[in-house]
This record gives sequence, C-alpha cells and structure tokens, in this order.
Amino acid sequence: MASIIIVEDNNVVRSSLEELVNSIPGCKCVGCCADGEEGLKMIPRLKPDLVMMDIHLPNLSGIECTAKLKKSMPGLSVLILTVYEDETKIFQALKAGASGYILKRSDPRDIITAIEEVLAGGAPMTSSIGRKVVESFREASAPKDGKDALSRRENEVLETLSQGFTNKEIAEKLSINVETVRWHLKQIYEKLHVHGRTNAALKFLGMKPKGT
Repeated sequence: MASIIIVEDNNVVRSSLEELVNSIPGCKCVGCCADGEEGLKMIPRLKPDLVMMDIHLPNLSGIECTAKLKKSMPGLSVLILTVYEDETKIFQALKAGASGYILKRSDPRDIITAIEEVLAGGAPMTSSIGRKVVESFREASAPKDGKDALSRRENEVLETLSQGFTNKEIAEKLSINVETVRWHLKQIYEKLHVHGRTNAALKFLGMKPKGT
C-alpha cells in the first residue's frame, strides 16, 4: 500500500484530493496538512511514499517546503499540484527537487496517472509545461561541458510531449515503450534542476546569480 500525504491549504481541494487518492487501488492518504510548517512536522514522522504539495501555501511556500524536506529526506517523491503555469515557478519547483508537476485543473484521471507515474519512478509533465520547457531549453545557452544538454532522444520525447501527446502515444510514435518514455522524462527533470546546483538552474531561467 503506497502512503501519500497531502499539503494543501484549501479545505475543499484538500478533501477532494484525499478522496481521489483513496480511490486509487493500492494507495492510501495517511495524512493531510494545511500548511508547510505542519508538513515539515508530519512528513518526516510518517515517511510517506509520496507528498502532494501545493505551491501557494501560507507563510512557507510549497517550493520552500519541498526544498527543506529533500534536504533531510533526499529519496522523498514530491508531486507539485498547482494552478500556476508560470515558467519561473516550474523551474523553482524542479530545482527544489520535485518529482513531478501537474496543474490543479487537470482531469482527475490525469492526476491519478501522475500519482501512479511518480510512485513508479517517473516524472509526469503536462503538455503545456512541456512546451515551456522546450522553449526554455531553446533560449538557454548550451552548458559548456555538455553534460546537462538534452540528448537527441530526450529532445524527441520533450518535443512530442509539448505537442500534447500522452506517454503512451509518445512511445508509439517513437517506437519505444512507455517505461522508456518515463525514464527519459525523469532524466530531463534531473537536467533541469541539475541536482540542486543553483547557478545552473538560474541559467535555465535566464537569470544571473547574485554577485555576478
């Protein structure tokens, strides 16, 4: 049974997410938090398999909460669930160590799929976010050592995703299996936040580190 904790300040949304999680075979919501501070106390104690984290939380943002949790629990999977499509927020969430990102207005079935993907080790990304990621990589200068540049296949996966195709459709179009698609998306996410190296993440955002 996969254990999931929800961190969401809106009571109605939180209850809906709890009901959705408990409707998934093999999943159970073991706790709900109304803010990041409560999450920082509950999550390390219960050690869930997945945390569903809203970005816009009172006092401590979901991005800040994710970053703090990942420092003490590096293996924790966090699925960011939010109304934001802001490119900066996307990269901040990835830099903080989010395992996936999906919009709140997504169909419940898509949210369930995202949860299942993260639990399976994948990195879900919506098509609208995929388009933003494609644009950002195009605008960013290539890393000097080339280690964090996208491979040809990763570019193909991301480009196809940005056109609105599902993982299954991407697999069919590229003649690979769905698990391989998920693996490539995970690699893309890792390259985006470059294992927490702030300057690299800021470079993708088109920002300059302080003091430069």
